[in-house]
Amino acid sequence: MKKLVAQNTPELPGQLPLPVLLGLRDIAGLDRAFLRSLQYDHLAGRSRLRVFGHAVGALVGMACLMPYVPLPLIAGWIAVLTGGVFYFARMESAMVAADLRKVTDSDANRHLVGSAWLGLTWMLLPIMLFFYAGEAGMLRGFALVAVIVVGVGTALAVVPLRAMVFIAPACIASTVCFALRGDVVMTCISAVYFFANLLTISRRAESFLRAGVAETAMQQKSETVSLLLREFEENEADWLWQIDRTRLIRSVSPRFAFALGSRPEQIEGKPFFEVLSGDSWDVCNFAPSLRVLADRIKARESFSNLIVQVWVGGHRRWWELSGTPMLDERGQEVGFRGVGSDVTEQRKSSEKIAYLARYDTLTGLPNRLMLNESLGEAMDEARQWRRRCAFIMLDLDRFKAVNDSLGHQIGDRLLEQVSRRLSELTGENEICGRLGGDEFAIVMRDAPDSCAVDALARKVIERLSQPYEVDQHTLFVGASAGSALAPRDGKTVEELMRNADLALYRAKDGGRGVHFAYEPSLHADAEERRQLEFSLRKALEKDELLLNFQPVVDANSERVVSFEALVRWQSEDHGFVSPGKFIPVAEDTRLIVPIGTWVMQQACREAMAWPRGVKVNVNVSPEQLMEPDFADTVVDALTRSGLDPQRLEIEVTESIFLGDAEIARQALAKVMALGCQVALDDFGTGYSSLGYLRKLQFSTIKVDRSFVQGAAQGSSESLAIVRAVVAMAKSLEMKTTAEGVETEDEARLVCRMGCDRIQGFYFGRPMSSADARALFSNDYSQLRA
Repeated sequence: MKKLVAQNTPELPGQLPLPVLLGLRDIAGLDRAFLRSLQYDHLAGRSRLRVFGHAVGALVGMACLMPYVPLPLIAGWIAVLTGGVFYFARMESAMVAADLRKVTDSDANRHLVGSAWLGLTWMLLPIMLFFYAGEAGMLRGFALVAVIVVGVGTALAVVPLRAMVFIAPACIASTVCFALRGDVVMTCISAVYFFANLLTISRRAESFLRAGVAETAMQQKSETVSLLLREFEENEADWLWQIDRTRLIRSVSPRFAFALGSRPEQIEGKPFFEVLSGDSWDVCNFAPSLRVLADRIKARESFSNLIVQVWVGGHRRWWELSGTPMLDERGQEVGFRGVGSDVTEQRKSSEKIAYLARYDTLTGLPNRLMLNESLGEAMDEARQWRRRCAFIMLDLDRFKAVNDSLGHQIGDRLLEQVSRRLSELTGENEICGRLGGDEFAIVMRDAPDSCAVDALARKVIERLSQPYEVDQHTLFVGASAGSALAPRDGKTVEELMRNADLALYRAKDGGRGVHFAYEPSLHADAEERRQLEFSLRKALEKDELLLNFQPVVDANSERVVSFEALVRWQSEDHGFVSPGKFIPVAEDTRLIVPIGTWVMQQACREAMAWPRGVKVNVNVSPEQLMEPDFADTVVDALTRSGLDPQRLEIEVTESIFLGDAEIARQALAKVMALGCQVALDDFGTGYSSLGYLRKLQFSTIKVDRSFVQGAAQGSSESLAIVRAVVAMAKSLEMKTTAEGVETEDEARLVCRMGCDRIQGFYFGRPMSSADARALFSNDYSQLRA
């Protein structure tokens, strides 16, 4: 029998109408061509059996007719029946030879005509008996017709229209004949028998159709799967595996054998799990994933994309397996089969990606993401066990100076040493990690109290502040720490980290090298700082900034030789804001750059109103020096004001050496080339190298007020520092300015020690531009009032 596969297997409705069963009309998803292909495929090859049935029926019919019916009529009936059977057999043979899937409407109609021919022929049997035989003959004829109806109806039920056309003439004829005889009982029996057969035929036809559609669907799926599997193998896409019900490997595919490093015949029939577990089989030390696979197969469960650890040639590999049970025609399990692929490299990549997602590549410490997760877990445990945990944020002091002066490679090696020291200091109760840059953090799972947190933070600061040896460089960097305690200082990870950051900022702002614990007041400070930053961004637009000028006098003649320009801020929102508050904000936000440009322009413009011998001193921050166009800014200010470059003195602090010292040196060298002078402010309080004093050729060194006041109080250390600075400046042909002179005794002392200039409240406080101009029309003695 030829295989019939529908291109699109139909979905049958719950109840099939009779016209659909008879093939008289289509239904959604089911057409007559598909129906005929199923029906005639079932009938194909059974014509001999039907010929034999008609032959037997003809012999029995002759036996029934011989005693009553004339021989010529019987002979004619046999001839007509024989012709119909012969015609029918030839037509079916021709159709099978052609293609049952191409049965046309005309072919079906010819079959219908043949069935009607045979049905009418058998109808003649009860008619002849009616005319020639008695009641006994009629009953014999009806019995034969009943047998023929049941046999042919059963055989042709798959094509219900043909069956009905065949049985209808004989059944109707029998019923009519019994009715004409006046036999009511047999008439009813014949009629009921006829309708019962019609019902049976329709039911069987529907059952056959549903079974045929279901079988075709399974056949289609099976062929589709086979096609896909063949394509799978031909394209060498992964491999197939199959085991029987005893878990032995069967039908080994070449690629499956290759994945196991063997030939197909070497693993055919071997235990599946023994092959996958390698040497672990002997010691029963199976990977958990293999146990999961065994459980799935034991439970006869289909599975897909199951990652399993296997051993191939003594090496651990990772396979991705999918499988489904194999069932026989009775629904009994006969094994498992599926597909697999080696995903070892993908898993290594996934593990590496997972590692990179949670660990810092430079130091190997947990990164910000993992610290967040660890802190979240610690906070959950703290809530569960009613205890506390802590988060400590660390920032390296002076690391940027190392990075900028010695390069990023030295900086990276320094960070590696820092991470090793942190790892040595932390135990099972702590997790240390790197947040980024030179920021680190410690998660303390169980923090008994704030004293324990403080003790750990101090120990870390002390250890990180010890010298480092990196590529024959001895480096000194410190550390500052800020901490927050949960749940007191934060209920969420974000809140706790933010509060620890506020504490760290306070520690750095308070002198560095210290630990500061979070306090609620820090929020107020942070909010105030935020508001100051917001207002400061608009201060220039609103013309809220102004300049004050503090005089600098000659130590011997006490005549004004210059003014230091000092910026002040009268805010519309905050009133007068101290420079100690807004200058750090401006530097952190880089607003100091536009503010510094404005100060430079205003100071130069104001200096044009002073006598030609009086200079103006302008403070410049490291952020301004880092700007590529700093020298152009100075040129622009001088050009706009018309000020002689020799009357402008730039003041810088030693903090410029903590950044990129070479950029600062080049920027100041350009300014000096213009004819401007450069003063080093707050000398002795920073971290500069004395070598820069010779390289940059400063015009003035300003002695910090702390040394001046210490010398006035008789501090031998301060006296020695002041004398050393004065002596060094004279040897380098530089001037010295003593800052912070507030009394006559201090003025006389610095004068005797050799300072060239004096600046301080004793000679004048910062004043407005109008007051500064007025000084030159009065005696200098009025400055002391």
